[in-house]
Amino acid sequence: MKLPRLSLFLILFLWLTSVQAQVTPVYLDPSQPVETRARDLVSKMTLQEKVFQLMNETPAIPRLNIPAYDWWNECLHGVARSGVATVFPQAIGLGATFDPDLIFRVGTAVSDEARAMYNAFIDNGYHLKYGGLTFWTPNINIFRDPRWGRGQETYGEDPFLTASMGVALVKGLQGNDPNYLKVAACAKHFAVHSGPERLRHEFNVKPTDKDLNETYLPAFKALVDAGVEAVMCAYNRTNDQPCCSNNYLINDVLRGKWGFKGHIVSDCGAIGDFFQGHKVTSSIEGAATMALQHGVNLNCGDEYATLAEAVKKGTVDEKLIDNTLVTLLKTRFKLGMFDPKEKCPYNSIKADVINSPEHRQLAREAALKSMVLLKNNGALPLKNNLPRYYVTGPNATSIEVLLGNYYGVNNNLSTILEGLASHVGPGSQLQYKPGCLADRDNINPIDWTTSEVKASDATIVVLGLSGYLEGEEGESLASAHFGDRLDYNIPKNQVDFLRNLRKNTTKPIIVVVTGGSPMNLSEVHELADAVLLAWYPGEEGGNAVADIIFGKVSPSGKLPVTFPKSLDQLPAYEDYNMTGRTYRYMTAEPMYPFGYGLSYGRFEYSGLKVSSNKIKKNQSLSAEVTVTNTGKSVSDEVVQLYITRPGANNPLYSLKSVKRISLNPGESTQVTFPITPEMLSVVNEVGQQVLLPGDVKIWVGGSLPGKRSEELGMPQAQNITVNVLK
Repeated sequence: MKLPRLSLFLILFLWLTSVQAQVTPVYLDPSQPVETRARDLVSKMTLQEKVFQLMNETPAIPRLNIPAYDWWNECLHGVARSGVATVFPQAIGLGATFDPDLIFRVGTAVSDEARAMYNAFIDNGYHLKYGGLTFWTPNINIFRDPRWGRGQETYGEDPFLTASMGVALVKGLQGNDPNYLKVAACAKHFAVHSGPERLRHEFNVKPTDKDLNETYLPAFKALVDAGVEAVMCAYNRTNDQPCCSNNYLINDVLRGKWGFKGHIVSDCGAIGDFFQGHKVTSSIEGAATMALQHGVNLNCGDEYATLAEAVKKGTVDEKLIDNTLVTLLKTRFKLGMFDPKEKCPYNSIKADVINSPEHRQLAREAALKSMVLLKNNGALPLKNNLPRYYVTGPNATSIEVLLGNYYGVNNNLSTILEGLASHVGPGSQLQYKPGCLADRDNINPIDWTTSEVKASDATIVVLGLSGYLEGEEGESLASAHFGDRLDYNIPKNQVDFLRNLRKNTTKPIIVVVTGGSPMNLSEVHELADAVLLAWYPGEEGGNAVADIIFGKVSPSGKLPVTFPKSLDQLPAYEDYNMTGRTYRYMTAEPMYPFGYGLSYGRFEYSGLKVSSNKIKKNQSLSAEVTVTNTGKSVSDEVVQLYITRPGANNPLYSLKSVKRISLNPGESTQVTFPITPEMLSVVNEVGQQVLLPGDVKIWVGGSLPGKRSEELGMPQAQNITVNVLK
């Protein structure tokens, strides 16, 4: 019997559809679970192909339609090394904002630009290093010692602040789509890593259990809990084991106790350090095997190229390579790299978001909130219609002092001179001369600066550090210590120059200080009428400096790191014991305390009260304080809550919460903080977090409580005692 023609067509259509379904690989089917797709893809690769996919610079596999991909990208304060991008303040400056909401918005802007760049690269058929979606950001190491040149990459010395800012950035970077990551963020460097740069490839850190769990690990756990996609293991050893083969850190803590499911990437060259620096293996193949067997999924470097031979020798099981690669490739599937373009909503982000007016305005807001007013004897804010202004100093026209390290580039960087010039009113004169070199004495003995300063009504001197003097090993071209600063002072010739200016004028001298770390500003503080710490403020740095100096915006940044008076107040740089370090354990009086920063407003704290003076285990309470702006300027204030638990080995103070508020002159507001049992607990000597009975003192103020904060003009912090019951 003949079938009707329509039936024949229907049968043929169904057969072709079935064949097509069978031909489509599982790894290209977006309806399948990510784990299933990754395993299917790995099953189709040869051993050599799998090994090459475990290194950051992966080749294409044309027969599987897999393009080349390099995992290495950076976006510490804007998309870095990948073309024109919005340049936000360096991370230490972002930390000084004490504003997680701002950091979330910065992360969102950065990831928008990253996706737009990636989309453009793919459209052009480019697959370059620094052109992907896997970003090795943020750096959440603790800035435990001001000598560390890379401290500028962190959010400061405090575990709570570091965790808060890091979590906010990760959430902004990775987005909130239920199926796709916007970009993949990475928590680095795991763990206990903060110098010395010169020794990092061979150094062995031996933290106590208490310091490890109280100071060095909390931010990493917070980011894991927030869903960070990757963790980068550090160069150094921790308790005798290289961090990239540290069974305790990687398997017991990160994978085991914390349940981390993402991928682990080595710092670049860290696996080679097993053989060359730490000397824990006798060959590169042995180093690669050790890292793989301890859980490192991605080798930044080429050491994993030896793994194919290790499989042939029987020293590595190919199934381990399969499982390691599956975990790694899941990230690429989450990023939508193997899906039809229309499936991932982030593929529609256009290039017009890159360096957009909105992002530039956000960069300016971030710069304004980051800058810390260290001194003001009434010289600021300046009027913009004085007869004559003089701008001088080696950093006034420097682009380097806007950038810090791990930076992008921009076609409109506002230097400090340019920002000041744009704010001076018509009818006023502005003169500029650099006056002195950045890090050495002038050779030419002719001095025109003295006459200029004598004739000026206000002098703005831009001094401090740059990326030439501090940073990562290899980047700081003028550093004698691999980027570290073993001399705490700013260059002597800069202080000599400022001293000479002061001798020749009684008119206001305003010093703008650039840099990414604490430095000795004792004499600068004495010589200047006002001192503004600008950090490395990004593309809008000059405009932000001018906004503050001329009073368009009140300064509101707070120090995320203690400025000691000298290095003599600190333990040895190589000592990772927290005794005597940071505001939490430092008993010596600092130059500038943690959390410190002046304002054009004047804030008073009053009426601190708690919902209960007693708390039981598993209960919470709240603290409320009244904050009043008794000054004459609209200003932001960063309200800080600290907790003190008696005990010789407990921190002197611990920051537990912050809230940024804005008040008009004469305005008051009530600020409320929830207080949980976890906030009242301590870490004991074996690294356990415990809630002990006894009195706990709660402090609320605009800076670290204490005599030095009050000497520098901060309002007295309020305090109240709560009893933790058995």
